[in-house]
Amino acid sequence: MKNFKSYLSVFVILIGLSTVAQEANSPKFGKGLFNLVGKDSTWTMKVGARMQFLSSNTWNIDGNGDFGKNESNALVRRARLKFGGFAYSPKLTYKIELGLSNRDIGKANKYTNDAPKYILDAVIKWNFYKNFTLWAGQTKLPGNRERVISSGNLQFVDRSKLNSNFNIDRDMGLQLRHHFNLGEKFLVRDMFSISQGEGRNVTTGNEGGHQYTARVEILPFGKFAGKGDYSGSDLKREVTPKFALGATYNFNDKAVKDKGSQGSYNENTTVAEGFDFANVTTVFVDAMFKYKGMSFMGEYANRDTNENALGFVKKGNSINTQIGYLFKSNWEVAGRYTNVKFNGAGFSTNYYTLGASKFIAGHKLKVQSDISYADKTGVKTGGLEYRLQFDIHF
Repeated sequence: MKNFKSYLSVFVILIGLSTVAQEANSPKFGKGLFNLVGKDSTWTMKVGARMQFLSSNTWNIDGNGDFGKNESNALVRRARLKFGGFAYSPKLTYKIELGLSNRDIGKANKYTNDAPKYILDAVIKWNFYKNFTLWAGQTKLPGNRERVISSGNLQFVDRSKLNSNFNIDRDMGLQLRHHFNLGEKFLVRDMFSISQGEGRNVTTGNEGGHQYTARVEILPFGKFAGKGDYSGSDLKREVTPKFALGATYNFNDKAVKDKGSQGSYNENTTVAEGFDFANVTTVFVDAMFKYKGMSFMGEYANRDTNENALGFVKKGNSINTQIGYLFKSNWEVAGRYTNVKFNGAGFSTNYYTLGASKFIAGHKLKVQSDISYADKTGVKTGGLEYRLQFDIHF
């Protein structure tokens, strides 16, 4: 019932906005549902929507190489509304993104006031001086490249297992972003953030300490076309080689979750604080290369902690590499290899993925499919998964 009321409220708001926007210029496909501009030009709002429909089939494979029973699934993987523009001055921008599908909303708990987690992003960005911009609110931290790439701009159906096991995702806090050039093309970006440390939509206090994130990126050959360093596939077909290298360091002071700011809370009723605490560090190194339809992305992740006795933090490391080629017909074939290893687990898992995509209108309208094989070394088991997904973005 609560979900129905929320959906109804959003629908009513959109109807009202669309009525106001009837006299506004209708944007091209993929550029938003409609754009609003204040009569005095002191504010703007672009409203967009996107959906992903996913079907999948999985088979477990035992130590003898035998396939288990097929399990199939179909769902609305993502359904989102996006709002963005500027207020008062073009130097003060904002972004709001709401997730409406069950997978977007996530699991409610007492730390989110037992409420669904509809809000993905709610952030303002103030370009207060030259190349310095201050962000405030809830949004993605400057973490690994694959996580910061929008889920609508991915090369495969979804992100790799490196990301799902090690990413630092979203949090509430402040970010300071800056960039400068060395010579005519060489671009350097530097970012720093301080945030609450427990992920998005937390409403019940700050149970542990804060987390601190720093990231540096270098683009020796200049900017990618269409912000292609944060988009999968070389849809712009870079006419000259483009390369980006980035590194992130994240420190979560007194983390109370098993993945730092992500994962499950480590409650402990035998201690006064009610939690087990650990100082958790996460390091990422990533790279992106694009040239004439060819694209490559590689990432390394490592999570460590100072705690040894309790062992609740999921320490380990992972690598992910993927390469693709976009044909002139806008069909793309791509391959991905991922390895995930957790300390003390006694085994690592290798993931091999082959994907094929048809871009009808870039990432705004596309069909993607991939097939993955998982091989768990040490226990001689694995799995096979096939996925098919349709994306549409207004």
